[in-house]
Amino acid sequence: MKQVKRALEIKLKKWFHKRKAIVLTGARQVGKTTLLLNFFKEGEDVQFMNADEIRVRTVFEDLNLPNLKALVGSSKYVIIDEVQRISNPGLLLKLLVDNFKDTQFIATGSSALEISDKIFEPLTGRHVLFHLYPFSMTELYPRKNSFQAADELPFHLLYGMYPDICNFRDDAEFNIRNLANQYLYKDVLIWKNIRKPELLENLLKMLAYQVGQEISVHELANNLKVKSETVESYLDLLEKSFVIFRLKAYSTNPRKEISKMSKVYFWDLGIRNAVIDDFRPLPLRQDTGQLWENFVISERLKKNAYQEEKRKSFFWRNYNQSEVDYVEHFKDELLAFEIKWNNNKNQRVSPAFLNSYPQAKGEVISQLNFMDFLKD
Repeated sequence: MKQVKRALEIKLKKWFHKRKAIVLTGARQVGKTTLLLNFFKEGEDVQFMNADEIRVRTVFEDLNLPNLKALVGSSKYVIIDEVQRISNPGLLLKLLVDNFKDTQFIATGSSALEISDKIFEPLTGRHVLFHLYPFSMTELYPRKNSFQAADELPFHLLYGMYPDICNFRDDAEFNIRNLANQYLYKDVLIWKNIRKPELLENLLKMLAYQVGQEISVHELANNLKVKSETVESYLDLLEKSFVIFRLKAYSTNPRKEISKMSKVYFWDLGIRNAVIDDFRPLPLRQDTGQLWENFVISERLKKNAYQEEKRKSFFWRNYNQSEVDYVEHFKDELLAFEIKWNNNKNQRVSPAFLNSYPQAKGEVISQLNFMDFLKD
């Protein structure tokens, strides 16, 4: 199994022993536990506790300081996995940070939804938060250029970037189907006791077929025969659980440019393809361009998140149907990118956009230069 150095490793280590709890979120199976265990040498004073276990939850939910002292002891590090399973995790971590100043507490959770509800308010000023995504291309292939890494694209566009998928390629289709069911139905459907799982499944399928396209909440609601408010709440749920993300339209001139629409993408294409049960090879597909656009944008957003760059991400379209796949605004820079699967020298960023925003820089991202775009 390939050992992959994660982009978060250095950032996490910088926060050790600064009297703050480290909270690491990420979907199931993205490698949170593996990342943390890689920090510690054999025999180092570390306690690892899984809150999925009833006995662990029982001790932690008591909030009895003498019992916590007996449990923590002189441990230098205490890792609490699946912390959202504890009924009062925010108060627990506050108590631990305030009373065990020589111990570094690290909490992980696979449900950012529940963690945001339960932890952050009691922990104000006492925690730092990080989010771990599935593997990125720059993590998997740090020494490969675009030409070399392009050989890996047919696999990742179909099966995605989850660690087990990448490490055990012979079982990729079986594993991603299994993961999609666990991920979408255990963590998303169960949260807040969603009563209509079939509605969420149908919405996901619609979104999967509309990757990279502008979506209308009203249209989705009509097709699903529910209220627009219901669709919006489910979209919000899917975003907060890192199944999908939305790009808003970039506009400074609403009279000429789309300003209120959004496009939807999946954080992982393996999950997307599992939702619609389609793992056909790229030469047999009609959606390769959509997959490529989704892939490049999601990889770019991972890069931006890990580098903690406050880049704002958009798409652009005017009412004359000229469009730009991906737009970034960062400090005083405006960057426009066309994302093309086929390597065509005549491709270029929309002249209409560059005429409207002459200060913008434009570039076409293809298989010839995508790794540079993901490292920049």
